[in-house]
Amino acid sequence: MADHDLTGFDRGTFTHDGTTRRILRRGTGPAVIVLAEIPGITPKVLGFAERVAALGCTAVLPVLFGTPGRDADPAHIGRLKAGLYMASSMGKVCVSREFTVLATGKSSPVVTWLRALAAHEHQRCGGPGVGAVGMCLTGGFALAMAADERLLAPVLSQPSLPLALTKSRAGNIDISAEDLATVRGRCEREGLRVIGLRFRGDRLVPGDRFAFLRRELGEAFTAVELDDSAANPDAVPSPHSVLTEHLIDAPNQPTRAALDEVLDLFRTRLLAQGRIADTSAAGGGA
Repeated sequence: MADHDLTGFDRGTFTHDGTTRRILRRGTGPAVIVLAEIPGITPKVLGFAERVAALGCTAVLPVLFGTPGRDADPAHIGRLKAGLYMASSMGKVCVSREFTVLATGKSSPVVTWLRALAAHEHQRCGGPGVGAVGMCLTGGFALAMAADERLLAPVLSQPSLPLALTKSRAGNIDISAEDLATVRGRCEREGLRVIGLRFRGDRLVPGDRFAFLRRELGEAFTAVELDDSAANPDAVPSPHSVLTEHLIDAPNQPTRAALDEVLDLFRTRLLAQGRIADTSAAGGGA
């Protein structure tokens, strides 16, 4: 797969509290914030965004790191170039004060900016609320964003922070106690549902992290845990990226079933509810 020239995606910016970032958008309908994994918005992340748009939603991709559209697959560009690009993106994240890489019990400061983006896109796109997908380093961001009542469909795909260098970090996720309590309350009162995805052998996303989420969120947390053998064998890194690099986009494949479950969450929470609200409004005016 070559670099993606971003054809089909509108380009813009969003500013909040003095911080301006580039934004890519595609589609119409309720917004879904798509947060890329390291090293950035690759062609396969854009492919996932296209699926979101085809569903009837607006895929909104903030540029948090990396070069949008750049292919990072070692099979295409070589291990050296891929490794250097990965290291460059990760290095920028590690030195940035906006990303909490190691600490437990904290939401990354960038989440505040992302919540403002979600609120802006909700007003812009309409619908009952907003969805969010975090991947890898950004996986936990989608959970912390759900402290805002406009976030109706949070998806945590291979959430990798805090880096699991100790047992306590392996059994936690990058969200503050206050934000977690708010999300837990929404699950209990509003029926908020949170989906998490991981490969069982992925050391970046230990099983203890999902066990923690089960304890904290109860039945509101749906854990999709796949055998490593379900990953695309042509992907060079070890099984990790459920919705992108390691997806086998074919019927009866576990990763395709995981993708379909994510899209169904958006369909149910953002599109079906919107149609119900429209029907109710029409009936009330009759």
